[in-house]
Amino acid sequence: MEKKEALYEGKAKIVYSTDDEDLIIQYFKDDATAFNALKKGTIIGKGVVNNEVSSKLFELLKENGIPTHFVKILSEREMLCLSLEIIPIEVVMRNVVAGSLSKRTGLAEGYVLKRPVLEYYLKDDDLGDPLINCSHIEVLELVEKDTLDKVSGYAQKINGILKTYFDKRDLTLVDFKLEFGLHKGVVYLGDEISPDTCRLWDKETGAKMDKDRFRRDLGNVEEAYKEVLKRVCG
Repeated sequence: MEKKEALYEGKAKIVYSTDDEDLIIQYFKDDATAFNALKKGTIIGKGVVNNEVSSKLFELLKENGIPTHFVKILSEREMLCLSLEIIPIEVVMRNVVAGSLSKRTGLAEGYVLKRPVLEYYLKDDDLGDPLINCSHIEVLELVEKDTLDKVSGYAQKINGILKTYFDKRDLTLVDFKLEFGLHKGVVYLGDEISPDTCRLWDKETGAKMDKDRFRRDLGNVEEAYKEVLKRVCG
């Protein structure tokens, strides 16, 4: 598989084309951003952790009937993936109140929700990735209703699979972000699943084991990422 030109560079990854038009390579960087890139930094080894954790979780989801773009891991920072037409919606699943949900509802951080909350955000950095609803999605013509229904169903199923998996590894899955795309008309889970895109708390102590340690200047960021890698893939 030949890696060719860079197609896109984002906050955490670089996407490269290959000699197969159906496949791309994701390269995971150590760059870290928060608050819509207002805060920037580096988390040493983050790309290696996120690549390996994402690969493991994509394989888990595939085994449980979730179609993902993951094909195989290529190196410590690279994975081979299906090329997707990304749906411009970020899907967030919330099991415990944290972050913006606490600010918007007044519920205390750490409050366990009686049932998962599903949210949609418009993928648009210039607008700050705003929270949107189904009516907005319809008016903006972001995706067909049947595709959105499929995405939402996958998100709910993924939440159940990951909650159970993390719980067995003494991690609470607080919330997480998903991105989906289309390949030849079929919906696939894309992007990554990692401490960058999930809020993970130690089940016993409540210690934050994710990018919130970077966002909130809590320290020991690299150590937390490595511990998640150990628990997820060990």
